[in-house]
Amino acid sequence: MRRDKLNDRFLELSSVMNPGKQAKLDKANILSDAARMVAQLRGEAEKLKESNEKLRENIKDLKEEKNELREEKVRLKVEKDRLEQQVKAMSVAPTGYVPHLPHPASYHPAAFAPFVPPQQAAGNKSAPIPAPFPGMAMWQWLPPTIVDTTQDPKLWPPNA
Repeated sequence: MRRDKLNDRFLELSSVMNPGKQAKLDKANILSDAARMVAQLRGEAEKLKESNEKLRENIKDLKEEKNELREEKVRLKVEKDRLEQQVKAMSVAPTGYVPHLPHPASYHPAAFAPFVPPQQAAGNKSAPIPAPFPGMAMWQWLPPTIVDTTQDPKLWPPNA
């Protein structure tokens, strides 16, 4: 019974090692094939372990690089925002300057006819209203950010 069990095990081992082929009946060949296959599988397992270790190191390096890139992205975003603020501050015209109109100082009083406000008719004896630049409205010289009143309720709460 013991020999029969061993013979059955040898046949089973032979069929596992060479599926689909005729089972070898020579026990020495079956054992040598099994030993060769075990050695081959150990070699493959060792190669897979080395490959796995290299991949883990590669993953670790990539994670470090990813974190460095994130930090650099944050730094660049902060610098971009700072530069945008500088550009915005530089692009805002100084108060009282409108680029498409000449500066008020370029208007010489002799070049234009004197402006007489309608309140100063000949029969009116009220005090004259001073006009800083004859014939021009002062709102033209204000930058659009000052003229814009959409943000007033947020910037200046109502008085009680």
